[in-house]
Amino acid sequence: MTHFAVAALRILLVAAFALLLLLQTMSFPGQFAHMAQESPERAYLQWPLTAFAVVELLCVQVVIVSTWKLLTLVRRDRIFSGAATAWVDAIVWAVLVAWALLFALFLAVGFTADDPGVPLMLFVFVVGGAVIGLLMLVLRELLRQATTLRSDMEAVI
Repeated sequence: MTHFAVAALRILLVAAFALLLLLQTMSFPGQFAHMAQESPERAYLQWPLTAFAVVELLCVQVVIVSTWKLLTLVRRDRIFSGAATAWVDAIVWAVLVAWALLFALFLAVGFTADDPGVPLMLFVFVVGGAVIGLLMLVLRELLRQATTLRSDMEAVI
């Protein structure tokens, strides 16, 4: 069952990575260039928004690659090792960077918005990102404890 789940998840990770790459290189830059042409008063936002979108998607790509590596460790029954902790740390840092950028955008938009819809939506994303980040920290600690227990058990056996 685990073999099937790992294989299915890998297929989905490849599809998600490819989609993010497409968004990162074509969709968002094109969308923001179109926005600058259609609304010249907002043209100054083209490059900051493009950079924001590219970095946010890059953070998600780091999570995808780290998850792929963790799946490899699961398949090899090496998930309770220091290598796993390093990949979980990469996920934690990627989530932290993405959250910090999102929080900065929330603050920038929140203080200048006329309509509460966008700041409210960004607030939901900020809270969701905080939950994901804190959950990853808890899971990292669980992995550390499980790794310690496994090494203790191997020493006894």
